[in-house]
Amino acid sequence: MPSSCPSPSLSHSLPVLRFALRNTPTMPLLSSHSMPLLHLAVLPSGLYNKLTPDMYEASSHSTHGYIVLLLSLTLSVVDIPCIFHPSLYVLESSFQNLIVPILAFSDDNTIADSSLSEQIVFDTESPQPPRHSDDTLREIVVNPIPRAKQPLLRRIAQGAYATLERVLVFAAFGMVLSGIVTYTGGCRDSYINNCLAHLIKGGIFWCYGLFTFARFLGSHSEMGWAWNISPIGNTISAEFVESTVIFLYGISNTWMERFGAKAGDPYTTKQVQHVSIAVMFWFAGLIGMGMESRRVRRWLAASATASLGSARPSSIPEPPSYRASFNPFPALVIGVTGAAMSAHAQAYVFQVQIHQLWGWLLLGFSVLRCLTYFFVWLGPPNSLLPSRPPTEALGSFFLACGGLMFILSTEEVTLAAMRKGRDDMMMFLNVAVAITCFAFCWTFCVVAFNGWLKSRKPVA
Repeated sequence: MPSSCPSPSLSHSLPVLRFALRNTPTMPLLSSHSMPLLHLAVLPSGLYNKLTPDMYEASSHSTHGYIVLLLSLTLSVVDIPCIFHPSLYVLESSFQNLIVPILAFSDDNTIADSSLSEQIVFDTESPQPPRHSDDTLREIVVNPIPRAKQPLLRRIAQGAYATLERVLVFAAFGMVLSGIVTYTGGCRDSYINNCLAHLIKGGIFWCYGLFTFARFLGSHSEMGWAWNISPIGNTISAEFVESTVIFLYGISNTWMERFGAKAGDPYTTKQVQHVSIAVMFWFAGLIGMGMESRRVRRWLAASATASLGSARPSSIPEPPSYRASFNPFPALVIGVTGAAMSAHAQAYVFQVQIHQLWGWLLLGFSVLRCLTYFFVWLGPPNSLLPSRPPTEALGSFFLACGGLMFILSTEEVTLAAMRKGRDDMMMFLNVAVAITCFAFCWTFCVVAFNGWLKSRKPVA
């Protein structure tokens, strides 16, 4: 048993709980309780290291684990002053203390019902039939509460705090992966590059799937990321974040595919395959980012507006489709990757089969995301509440499960399974589905608990 053991799972759950409890009135009190939990997690880990030999030399898992715990502890320390003076609680997310605006009708300013049916927009007794025109869109008025501009230093502190909270969630997942590798003694010698590639890439798809499921449940609905109308006005779209991650993935991975090769060595077929996929991520992500830019969209529409000449009105109504993002490039990239990897040549039949399996799962996510765009195009969001398209629930499951199968398809794991007589596709798939269901249940509990706490927060 290696002494550089993974820290207990309790310590890795703390960043996730912090993220779920942000902007809630109980957060400072729970933060004060988290420090004893941190000690409870660290002490057994240190004791285990002292009592066992070092079976994985030069492992950085323990060092990284203590860094994650230290950052989580730092955020808890920032929260504690709020217990004694609530006015000091200013480093929370930049969306703190927002009042959810109401939907106001242009005629009577009546508060709208939360139903997603067309009765929200139209009076059922009115002889006017339902319609999806620009005039209809103007009947729904979303008036965000104006916010006073805060000092630059405070905005920087709020942004850094919110970013660190979110990064800790993914850092904790990374620590779980590195802890499993350290505990099992894997990813050594010639397996290191293959292992890193599968863990990092599969981990990205896994986190992407869980994040998409959280969006389906209503997470980040204040930013309009739950296929709803954002109550705080114009924000960056979820598709812009997806395209940015895809772009960064591609631009970095393009050069990493040659790790281990000597200078002057010719490109192998497998290297060309992987580099071409990375280039696709690079430029498709760049196009996706451009499509989500409001400035770029105005440039793309300039030919239509310029044709009006001097008769151009001061404001041109936007079409209904502008209420949501219909950026197909994240889905295109993942779908093409899945289709390509399902045909990826391998040395053994079992390795081909497992690559086919997670390739099809990624392709399934792409198809379901396109179906989401189709249905949302037919009925753009008309409420502040999350619309929860069922295609996203299924697509997020396929994506997360495909990412987990990606992780399990490492050369070391598949060869070990064949040596032990465990090269059974049904077993691998069932294990991946079971773990994904457990992770989705955990995500559901975290998002629901966060919503319950926010519902108890008094409105200023």
